[in-house]
Amino acid sequence: MAVQEAGHGGAGAHGGGCTCGDCPHGARAGHRRAVAEFLRRREEFAAGQGLPAAVAHSASASRQWVSEALTQSAELVAERRRAEGEAWLTGLWRRTVGAVWAAVVVLLLVQALTAVGASWTPARTAGLLAALLVAGALTAASWFHRARGGALAPVIGEDNRLSTSRAVAAAWVLFVGYAVLVLAGQLALASGPGERDALISGLELRRGAGVVTVLAVVCAIAVLVRRVVGLRVLAQRLQKVPADRPRAADLLTDDSGRGTFADIQYVVIGAVALVFAAVRLARRPGQLPDLPWGLAVLVLVSAATYLAGKYAEGGRPVILSVVRAREAGALDGPIRTGDDIEIRGAGFVPPGAQSADRLSRMVVRIGPVNVHVPLVPVPGGFSNPTDTLLTVPVPADVEPGRVDIQVITAAGVETNRCTVDVTD
Repeated sequence: MAVQEAGHGGAGAHGGGCTCGDCPHGARAGHRRAVAEFLRRREEFAAGQGLPAAVAHSASASRQWVSEALTQSAELVAERRRAEGEAWLTGLWRRTVGAVWAAVVVLLLVQALTAVGASWTPARTAGLLAALLVAGALTAASWFHRARGGALAPVIGEDNRLSTSRAVAAAWVLFVGYAVLVLAGQLALASGPGERDALISGLELRRGAGVVTVLAVVCAIAVLVRRVVGLRVLAQRLQKVPADRPRAADLLTDDSGRGTFADIQYVVIGAVALVFAAVRLARRPGQLPDLPWGLAVLVLVSAATYLAGKYAEGGRPVILSVVRAREAGALDGPIRTGDDIEIRGAGFVPPGAQSADRLSRMVVRIGPVNVHVPLVPVPGGFSNPTDTLLTVPVPADVEPGRVDIQVITAAGVETNRCTVDVTD
């Protein structure tokens, strides 16, 4: 800490990006300071304050200067946010390990309490040994993936969000693996051949067909959803913006944070079926949980609904019309170089791209010239750009005549082309 403390006095090596836990210039504090500064500047500009005298006389120059200033401030916020997300993800593995071993302790307490008044059975011993093996495997996995969230690394998608399909599949894989280990432990502790034969028969397919079917389907859904999303992103039919860090709410929401029916019903029904299977295992530890076919079919219908929702979500942004922007009372007229134009359509702002740094990455291609969409602040947010309307100036470099206009969103997805006439 000697080198770090030396930097506390100035603009320093920290700058809000330090991730050491006992440093006041940590990632979280740096992010909060950057956000507070950005919000202060945005509200000042929205109120017409803070403009330099050199640009205050021109509305277009003022707008451009404000947009550039807010973009730079937003980039600083994004940098601090990414640093905080990386620090949080790195520390997550300890919390996942703690949660795993806490579950083992809870299982031990439940086993001890339920054994009161009854004898301690080999099944209880096998259950505890299986839990220790599973917890040890998850602890080792957490260590090797400690930079990516520990044991949660396999269920974090490429967009840095928790994947609903992977989480459901991982829960069933862990449960079935635990159930098989319980049977293996009892088989190792069995004393007679008749008891061993009964345990081996507990693994027959006719006893666990429902659980095996559900396991196969949820694993297939996890693989298929990844393939579907990847192909739709490559085909520009789906806009995906990476998140700063995964959150538990990702399991129930879309990329913009709104709850989705397909995800919620898949998680809820999967969790209910998993609880039922766990109770069956606790009541009959000598065989695979015999999940009733009615409940298994319910999980299959839920999985099909979830997959259909993945096929239905998203869509390519589209330009519907382009008109010359005018103030109230101004006369209509042709589009000229230097005029502002309004691009009307849908899907310009990808889900999860509402932050200023991502809004500032939107580009409108007017003929051969790429124009960055200016940020126009208003109290509490921005009036430009929006999901259905963009306002940009026609640059002087555009030659008069028929001009193609195309929007490139923050996710790198291109809209259809719209042609307009530009005059001198």
